[in-house]
Amino acid sequence: METQKSLFSVPHRRKNILTGEWILVSPHRTQRPWQGEESVPVRTTLPTYDPTCYLCPGNIRANGERNPQYTKTFVFTNDFSALLPNVAQCKIVESPFFCASTERGICRVVNYTPYHNQSLAEMSIVDIRTVVDVWCEEFLWLSKESYINYIQIFENKGTMMGNSNPHPHCQIWAQEHIPTEVKKEQRQFRAYYVSNQRNLLLEYIREERRKRIRIVFENETFIVLVPFWAIWPFETLVAPKKRRATILELTPKEKNDFAEALSVLTVKYDNVFHTSFPYSAGIHQSPTDGKEHPEWHMHMHFYPPLLRSATIRKFMVGYEMLAEPQRDLTPEYCATILRGQSNIHYKQSYKQRKS
Repeated sequence: METQKSLFSVPHRRKNILTGEWILVSPHRTQRPWQGEESVPVRTTLPTYDPTCYLCPGNIRANGERNPQYTKTFVFTNDFSALLPNVAQCKIVESPFFCASTERGICRVVNYTPYHNQSLAEMSIVDIRTVVDVWCEEFLWLSKESYINYIQIFENKGTMMGNSNPHPHCQIWAQEHIPTEVKKEQRQFRAYYVSNQRNLLLEYIREERRKRIRIVFENETFIVLVPFWAIWPFETLVAPKKRRATILELTPKEKNDFAEALSVLTVKYDNVFHTSFPYSAGIHQSPTDGKEHPEWHMHMHFYPPLLRSATIRKFMVGYEMLAEPQRDLTPEYCATILRGQSNIHYKQSYKQRKS
């Protein structure tokens, strides 16, 4: 039996314990000549206020409504929601081959800050804590809707991830059914809990803290790490160290530490390639279906596409689409890169050096 070190230097597969799926890791491919497509990096300097932005304070949105002159976080119902609350229920089951049903839901937009040019990485921890509080408020009132059984908080940052408006914001989609990716985690969490009477993710976090190989950052109550099964090059997972099914169970201290973890992680991301690091991120937490879910532990996924520079990204194509995810850079290598980044944003460092 080969040692772990030698195993991780040759092609091997790793299991994602949260989904039950596998990923192919090919570390030897980093030696090949071709290093990926390069494109011109976008280094636009954004203004604090953009009169053409439909998310900035006081501006008119696409539906004709005017935003208030908000000074902190501002939330509104998406003007072009993917889900609607007033949909007549209907189901189609013509045969085993044609199945469909209506889906009710509510889509909200959360503007993190009135400043057009402030991503999470450039916001203060105090302001990020305000965002966390708003997430809690939104989760609470949406969960009280009798037909809402799952609430997904997520952010797409950067044009690489399909975000057409750079104003810092996230979305919240609340819906009738538990969506597919969450359902996978639900099954894994439940199966482990039934067999062991312990929490799957908490057990994993304890092991990662013992090994200390893939940890990027941790404070008293939260941890940031590159998962053993990470698919995206600089993928990370953020989670509390004690079992919390949803963000509503976080203590004031944990909310502060969550805000700090988000601040440190996003600053480190930007510092890797000295660019506004794109990603898709979202919080997975217990369903709001009125049932007990002792197996659940909330956590936040970050899926950034950048690979070897600000202009080289990973594509999920070919084998990834037809077989299973594959990566070249190992999670351990990427964790080392992230961990080594400063907690001070590179822009701030530039200012300090100039002064």
